[in-house]
Amino acid sequence: MRTIPVSRNVLSALCAAALLAAAGWQPARAANDYPTEAVADYVFACVKANGESPAILKNCSCSIDVIASLLPYERYESASTFLSMGQVAGEKGVIFRTSAPAKAAISDLRRAQAEAEVRCFY
Repeated sequence: MRTIPVSRNVLSALCAAALLAAAGWQPARAANDYPTEAVADYVFACVKANGESPAILKNCSCSIDVIASLLPYERYESASTFLSMGQVAGEKGVIFRTSAPAKAAISDLRRAQAEAEVRCFY
């Protein structure tokens, strides 16, 4: 099994979240509640892409909260699936890149991400 290096700050934040969850603490629920796994996946990828620091962790956490407030989870999941499947080369991936539902879902996600960037990173 291969291990992935994680910065001390990210590891500390993940440990704190795990301890709070084990103690039964529940965060406030948003109207468009995203599963914890989806939130963690987004924040982890965001932190890796933007530099591993406490400030970036805060910005990335803010970003997924903004996206969740603008986009229902089902729409987020659809857009993420279209983006992922659109990576498939050739004819097999073309429908995930060019169909009207794919373009609409991805466009919705991009608008939510742009709003999140404005609110959380500037």
